[in-house]
Amino acid sequence: MTDALNPRTVAWAQTMAGHAHGDVVRAHRDSSARMDLPAPIGRVAREETQRRLWRPEATFAHGAGNRAIEEEPDIERTCFERDRDRIVHSTAFRRLAGKTQVVVYPTDHQRTRLTHAIEVAQVATSLARGIGVNVTLADAMALGHDCGHGPGGHASEDAFDAFIPEGYDHGPWGADVVLTPLNLCAETLDGIRNHSWSRPAPMTIEGELVSWADRIAYCAHDLEDAVHAGIVSLADLPAEVAEVAGRTRREQLAVFIRSIIGTVADTGVVGMDADGAGALAALRKFNYERIYTRPESVAQSNAVIEVLRGLVEYYCEHPTAMPGDYHPGVEEDLVRTAVTYVGGMTDRFAFDRAIDLLGWDSDRLPQGIGRGA
Repeated sequence: MTDALNPRTVAWAQTMAGHAHGDVVRAHRDSSARMDLPAPIGRVAREETQRRLWRPEATFAHGAGNRAIEEEPDIERTCFERDRDRIVHSTAFRRLAGKTQVVVYPTDHQRTRLTHAIEVAQVATSLARGIGVNVTLADAMALGHDCGHGPGGHASEDAFDAFIPEGYDHGPWGADVVLTPLNLCAETLDGIRNHSWSRPAPMTIEGELVSWADRIAYCAHDLEDAVHAGIVSLADLPAEVAEVAGRTRREQLAVFIRSIIGTVADTGVVGMDADGAGALAALRKFNYERIYTRPESVAQSNAVIEVLRGLVEYYCEHPTAMPGDYHPGVEEDLVRTAVTYVGGMTDRFAFDRAIDLLGWDSDRLPQGIGRGA
C-alpha cells in the first residue's frame, strides 16, 4: 500500500512522531534552533515588560482581568491575550467569513466581515505600536468588533430594529449578547461595544484607536472592492482625497495611520490632523454616494431586510424549528431569541432558509445569492 503513494505523502507520513534528538523531539530532521532560556517567559514576566516599554496611559493587563465571572489567572498568557484567543476560536468569529462586508455573498476576492476584521486589526495594531500602548488589547477589540453583525451587512440592523425595543446596534449586540459566553474582560467588551463613532467614547486609548482603525480600513478597502467590481474608478476620486491620501488602499492606509500617530505625538490627543481627517471624511462621503447608496445597493438592502424579518417572524411562530440551544424558557424571550438565532446566520444559510421555509423564489434574492451561486 505504501509503495503506491507518492514520495511526498510517504515523507509526510514518516514525520508522525517528529525527529528525536536525545530526549527532545524536533519538528525537522535538520533543525539546529536553540537558545539559552533560563525559564519560560510567562504572564507575570510579560506584564512587567509591558509596564517598562509602554506609555503610562496604556491599558495594562493584570492577573485574570476584570471579568463578569471571576477566573484564575493564566500561567502563560495575559488577560487580554486570552481574550484575543477566545475571540479567534469562537464560532461567532468564524461565521464572519460568510457575512457581508459590502457585497452580499461576496466572490473569492471581495471582503467579508472576517477579512474586514483582520484588516481593522492590522491598522489598530500599527497605531498601538506607533504610540506605545497595548497592542494585544487593540488586536482583540478589532478582531471582535463586528461579531454582532447579522447576515447581509448593515441592512440586518434595520431588519432587527423592528423586534428589539432599544434597537439593534451591532456593537452592543456583539459585546452584550454574542460574545457574552466568552467572559471577556470589561475593557475588551467596551472597545467592541463602542467602536462606532455614533456610540459613547470607549474607556481606553486602545478602544479609541480601534474606532479610527475601523473607519480607516473600511473606507480604503470598500473603495478597492468597488473598483475591482467595476462600480467606480480610481479616477473618480475627488481631489481632496487623492491629493492628500492617494488613490490606492496602500497609500491611504499609510497616510491615515501616520496622521494619527503624528497627531498623538504632537498634541497628546488621539485624533487626526485636519488634512488627514478631511481626506478621510471625503473618502467616506464618496463611498456613501457612489457605493453604499447606489440603487443596486439599496435594492440589495431592501431584499435583506425582507428576508431577515420574515425569518424572525417564522421562528417566533415555529420556535421548535430553531436548534435546541435556542429554545427560550419564557414567552417574552422568544422574539429576542429568534433575533439572536437569525443574527448569527451567515448570508448563505439565511437565504437558503428563506427558500426552504418562506418559499422565496431564488430569483428574488440579492445578486450573488442563490443555490449553487
